[in-house]
Amino acid sequence: MFFKRLFSRSNLKLEVDDGGRAAAGYKGQAGDCVVRSISIVTGMPYQKVYDDLFKANEEFRNTSRTKLARSLKQKNDSPRSGTHRVVLKKYLAQLGFQWTPTMFVGQGCKVHLKKEELPNGTLLVSCSKHITVVKEGVLHDTHDCSRNGTRCVYGYWTKAN
Repeated sequence: MFFKRLFSRSNLKLEVDDGGRAAAGYKGQAGDCVVRSISIVTGMPYQKVYDDLFKANEEFRNTSRTKLARSLKQKNDSPRSGTHRVVLKKYLAQLGFQWTPTMFVGQGCKVHLKKEELPNGTLLVSCSKHITVVKEGVLHDTHDCSRNGTRCVYGYWTKAN
């Protein structure tokens, strides 16, 4: 006889946290995990992070000579519909964060969204099509995005000392 697991294998406790999104007056669903996560990890107001990323997305679209930037449309400047990795990386560097990769070409997934596979501290974690925060083994997000501990971690940002 098989028994269904009633707990997550990720062993990360979930603290539901929208990063101040509701307090800033936003409602409904959005692809704003970058804004929420940066707000949670830095303590900056959601609206400030949102405005900063909106400007950064717009600047990237208007000034970058890359094929990606030329393909973007003006309506995509809103961080509600996501923030491109190039923009995110530059913004986090300005805030004093450094990147630690956990996945490399040809190696497959080595680190999952599990407490024992992540270092202690406050981490801004990059997963497939999602950014989330893990603080001392506690997942801070609007939902459990760990996929029961099977979600691959591409890398994470930490505040440089």
